[in-house]
Amino acid sequence: MKLTGILTRSSKRSLPGVSGPARVDRRVDRLLRRVGPGDVAVMDQVDLDRRTADALVEAGVVAVVNAAPSISGRFPNLGPEALLAAGVPLVDEVGGELLRTLKDGTRVRVHEGVVYDGDRELARGTWQTRESVTDLMADAKAGLWAQLEAFSANTIEFLRRERSLVLEGVGIPELYVPMRDREVLVVAPGRGHREDLARLRTYLRENRPVLIGVEAGAEALRAAGHTPDVVVGDPTLVSDDTLRCGADVVLPAQLDGHAPGLERIQDLGIGAVTFPASGDPEDLALLLADEHGASLVVAVGFPASLPEFLDHGRSGGNPCAFLTRLRLGAKLVDGRAVATLHRVRVPTPAVVLLVLAAVAVVAVALLVSGVGGVYVDHVSGTWNDIADWVGGLLP
Repeated sequence: MKLTGILTRSSKRSLPGVSGPARVDRRVDRLLRRVGPGDVAVMDQVDLDRRTADALVEAGVVAVVNAAPSISGRFPNLGPEALLAAGVPLVDEVGGELLRTLKDGTRVRVHEGVVYDGDRELARGTWQTRESVTDLMADAKAGLWAQLEAFSANTIEFLRRERSLVLEGVGIPELYVPMRDREVLVVAPGRGHREDLARLRTYLRENRPVLIGVEAGAEALRAAGHTPDVVVGDPTLVSDDTLRCGADVVLPAQLDGHAPGLERIQDLGIGAVTFPASGDPEDLALLLADEHGASLVVAVGFPASLPEFLDHGRSGGNPCAFLTRLRLGAKLVDGRAVATLHRVRVPTPAVVLLVLAAVAVVAVALLVSGVGGVYVDHVSGTWNDIADWVGGLLP
């Protein structure tokens, strides 16, 4: 008996579940920069939001393992539903020990709520299904009132801290791109931003607005064949080619002046300005457009409903987003509404040219056919009769 052959066949037996190299990080923003197709994302985030889930799906992960509960019940967050809708398995509450012991890059297997290294069990958690997520979301809706109360308190605190920014525009940096009395399109990496941008092709062609891309939103603009005029956000989430496309680069900075990703800008040798504020990059992009005199701001990839708004700001909402929208008022328009209302308009000069072309074709056809002279004589005679009739009426 050949023992080697038996061992080889045994090692090749297929094991249930999905497998891939583990990408481990407690900080979700750093994790999103490293995950790629076929990876298993191992993270620690309470209330997984839709934006993070979409980024994981776009990265091509085969499974998500969360040390914390992805739905805590505080509010109905949208991330778990997005993962399951994309067919990405989700295991919850495996505990923080796995993040301490699991080495980044280790090939793991995920099956029915258990994380394995080959046949060895590493951690066990809650295997989320569509039914379990639906039940958890129904229970979480009861927490909306508490979240609205927390949002009110957060809004007051934000106004105390940064009222000069939102109310007076203090601290908003200057840009080279002229925006005064021009329309501005801001693309953020939110739900369906690529699809909404594609629906705005006619609007972009006819109105030629200033283009502001927020992190992955700038990549979406370039993928659609447009060059952003302004790029806002963490430069580590933007490709070198996009940062070098000639756009004004704006780096959100902490209130103490530290701007994450500034080292990358310096390494690339491009210019950038910092924007010290505690708001999200997309909210800072709206403030930039408003402060620089935009006549209309079209927003793509921004939250539109109450659940999306709360999920966008996670627990307690996002007071900067709320106050920014109040500041812009009627100037701010949702990109989906623009795409729905905007119809292809044929310019008047084009209509005139079409009519003249048709008349010219008819005239040439008549002349070439040989019967054109008959029609010319008929029209001439009719015109003379009308002239004689009018002349007879005059004294």
